[in-house]
Amino acid sequence: MADVPLATQHLLRYLKHRQDEGVKRAFLTDEAKTGLRAVYFHARQPRETVVPAPAPQHQQPVQEERATTTKEPVPQEQSAATDDGVTYPKITVAEVRTSITPSGVGKAAQLADLKARIAEDNEARTVDLRDTMVFSTGSLDPEIMFIGEAPGSEEERQQEPFVGPAGKLLTKIIQAMGLQREMVYISNIVKYRPGMPNQGTRNRKPTNDEMHACLPYIMAETAIVRPKVIVALGGTALEGLTGEKMPIGRARDQVRCWNGIPFVVTYHPSYLLRNDDIAEKRKVWEDMMLVMEVLQMPISDKQRGFFSKKR
Repeated sequence: MADVPLATQHLLRYLKHRQDEGVKRAFLTDEAKTGLRAVYFHARQPRETVVPAPAPQHQQPVQEERATTTKEPVPQEQSAATDDGVTYPKITVAEVRTSITPSGVGKAAQLADLKARIAEDNEARTVDLRDTMVFSTGSLDPEIMFIGEAPGSEEERQQEPFVGPAGKLLTKIIQAMGLQREMVYISNIVKYRPGMPNQGTRNRKPTNDEMHACLPYIMAETAIVRPKVIVALGGTALEGLTGEKMPIGRARDQVRCWNGIPFVVTYHPSYLLRNDDIAEKRKVWEDMMLVMEVLQMPISDKQRGFFSKKR
């Protein structure tokens, strides 16, 4: 613990002492949480292997010895610090067509201004998108922001994101984390339901062009709400936010930094509706426990056992 600040070392010893006394919960200030979070994620980072320098050749001058032991820096994966000062691997932020700075005092006023701008932006609602806007829902001071791809038929009818079958499953996931739907912020990259001929209740994924057209608004939303963690739901949302195609199986189960905010990717709830395998449910739940770890939320033994295979 030599590289851990002295105050944090004292805090760790105190918490260990309280744990030994049987205390299971403790109130921590934001400053204490930040210090502990930094220690936790520093411990999770892979350690570099130290390669010993070549043995000096005694027949060479001292200056030449030093020259032969000088090594070029080893390329490292790019990393970035979040608002809390914690460093994570950096994930690409998709290039936006324009930058939007909403006006108004306070988050509610700025989001209202953003919503009004979308309604007037013909690029954000192309001819292949329908007319009813579905903006967002939830707390304006959330710890978690869930971002999906686009509204479906039920979302269009109720004008609220994630209220159909996939949305109901998302609500259950949120509740399993010990939260309520009203405590998080839920949105989509595309604010209008993608249209198709003879559509009825059928839905389709938004195209890359549709997401690119709407991307300035979700970027502005995240800047206004400023959640402590963003969860991208599904491969389409991941691609829309980063501009990169990546299998969810490779993108999930890790925390990265997206535009200064911790960023976790998991399967879209609709995937679980199509695939009832308990192993797939467990993967999503592991991602949610990772989010809870970032937020330093307590995780009970019961929660850790959710969707584990029975022995």
